[in-house]
Amino acid sequence: MHTPSFHPADWVVLCLYFVATMGIGAFFYRKTRNTEGFTAANHALPGWVCGLSIFATFLSSISYLALPGKSFAGNWNPFVFSLSIPLVTWIAVRWFLPYYRNSGQVSAYAALETRFGVWARVYASVFYLLTQIARIAVVLYLMALPMQVLFGWDIQVVLVVTGICVTFYAFIGGILAVIWTDAIQAIVLMAGAVLCLGLMLANVPGGLPAVIEVANSGDKFSLGDFGWSTTKPTFWVVLVYGIVINLQNFGIDQSYVQRYVASSSDREAKKSLWLGGLLYVPVSALFFLIGTTLYVYYGADRPQVSDRIAAVENIVARQRALQSGLDEGTPEFDAFQSETAVDLDLADIGDRVFPHFIGTSLPPGMTGLLIAAVFAAAMSTVSTSLNSSATLIMSDFYRRFVSPRASEQQQMRVLYAGTILWGILGTLLSLVLVRLTQSALDMWWTLSGIFGGGMCGLFLLGMISRRVQNTAAVAGVVAGVSVILWLSIPQLTAAPSAADTDDRLHAFLIPVIGTTTIILVGFAVGIFFKGTPRNEAT
Repeated sequence: MHTPSFHPADWVVLCLYFVATMGIGAFFYRKTRNTEGFTAANHALPGWVCGLSIFATFLSSISYLALPGKSFAGNWNPFVFSLSIPLVTWIAVRWFLPYYRNSGQVSAYAALETRFGVWARVYASVFYLLTQIARIAVVLYLMALPMQVLFGWDIQVVLVVTGICVTFYAFIGGILAVIWTDAIQAIVLMAGAVLCLGLMLANVPGGLPAVIEVANSGDKFSLGDFGWSTTKPTFWVVLVYGIVINLQNFGIDQSYVQRYVASSSDREAKKSLWLGGLLYVPVSALFFLIGTTLYVYYGADRPQVSDRIAAVENIVARQRALQSGLDEGTPEFDAFQSETAVDLDLADIGDRVFPHFIGTSLPPGMTGLLIAAVFAAAMSTVSTSLNSSATLIMSDFYRRFVSPRASEQQQMRVLYAGTILWGILGTLLSLVLVRLTQSALDMWWTLSGIFGGGMCGLFLLGMISRRVQNTAAVAGVVAGVSVILWLSIPQLTAAPSAADTDDRLHAFLIPVIGTTTIILVGFAVGIFFKGTPRNEAT
């Protein structure tokens, strides 16, 4: 079995990718020297470009590696999440998109101020901005970690270089550079995945029919139990979870709203949303098929551990030893790695199988292309977070509270400063995560779910009931966020025993219950605190 390696041809491909992304930022510099250009691309982009950008933002580097890992270790049950997207896309096209296009606002959360008051706008914007710092850090970290364990690259150098590069083109090219690089990165992502699957199938005896036969015998294509459960991710649990999370993504996320606004017309905006949403369904199926093929290619169906599986187990054990803070090369490090490798199962190594295949089984040049695709998945997500965060800092705080009559030059300074500041904060936090454990990363995602669930519920409350006013909205948010936090406590504390886990509410239901609580409590309180709606149009 080959050891992971990076050839000169791979370096050429990877360097060309980075040069191209920097060049795109420089190319659009003159077109983004005003606020409309920097935040909304002067409302002039074609729908297909914005659609590819939406897709690239949705597919982060975490998904690029995690989706194959899920089907490698389990089955296609997580694919049900993707099946919720067509319904949510239709809802977003029908209700959310027209409002944002007609509002004349670049901020997604200006609608909340119009509906409930300034507190709602500040609440949503603050938690969005905080979540983006965590999102940038986690995406960068989980992109850089495989590079460290596979190729021996210095993870801190990878984080800093990537952070600087993505901040540079987001700073100099604004939303135009972000969207166009996203579109190119989406093509790189898909091309890399298709090429990788083709080569993988060519090296499996019997090809695709053999993969299907082995997978069917192991029930690898199952979408999950079709019953209902509060403790297991059945088909319906994952579907409901997908609807709620994707309503949050496509309905209220500033990153997506800016793409709706940047489109040249209502028709192009709808086209972008349909393309970005529906494209994810077949592409996610492609990644699940990659994972299933890896299951066969690595011999995970056999009772004895194959050399390929053993190699990945050693890589994951080494990763955990590094995360624990042990110094590589010491007896303690070696002992920890050996003991950990023995106890690993398929679920533990799933996320590392695909990058291991990329590093060991692809010809020179193609490895560089696939690693560039991993970087592309991360950079598209991070650049979007940088631009959307800078936009909110300028529109929801500086222009709203500090200087309502700010000049164009002053607003641009805030946009530039916000891009740089959030790039620095996200990169610094990613460096902090290098020394933290995986449970710390889970904590970040849990906290972002708490904040995001409250924002989504507040938006839906305002849309569903026009009679609900300020007092009811506050009560709903307090109740909903409290419920989400209470239900999330087991996720934030030490791992329980297996028996406790079997009886615990599944994490997928937490944002569903929290969002529903906000709507129900807000509606109930609104019955007793009736008032004139602030804005009947919402």
